[in-house]
Amino acid sequence: MHCTADKRNATVLTSDMVPTGVYVNAIGGDCPGKTELEAALLNRGDVFIEYEPQARIEGDIQHLDAISPVTEMFRVIRGELPGRTADEQLTIFDGVGFAIEDFSALRYLYDLVNGDSPHRKLELIASPVNPKNLFDLAHDAAGQLRKVAGL
Repeated sequence: MHCTADKRNATVLTSDMVPTGVYVNAIGGDCPGKTELEAALLNRGDVFIEYEPQARIEGDIQHLDAISPVTEMFRVIRGELPGRTADEQLTIFDGVGFAIEDFSALRYLYDLVNGDSPHRKLELIASPVNPKNLFDLAHDAAGQLRKVAGL
């Protein structure tokens, strides 16, 4: 797997850098003219996107012809089209950020946490007994993770 999230306007992955069978998660190209993936790489792989009209303008696929095939993720999730079908397949997710997906994911997690699903609340803000001893924080975090894992 390769994951790109570069804030610069620069090609960070070229076709010769990526062998077959790899999944590329490209989330840094997010406006017109700003891309991370070389067009040759996009042409080699099966490209999955969030929302085609937006991705054609802002995503890495702005390099491609308007008729170049892409698959919107909702079609895979609904079972209308296949996702990854073989180990040797090169798959590319060209994510530009789609607010309704972010909201839906947060709503799902909110409902999950506030429902009957088993979960454990973790402190995200440190409250160390001795703020000068950062090793206590690591020890406490390891203990919390063991509890969550049931160890």
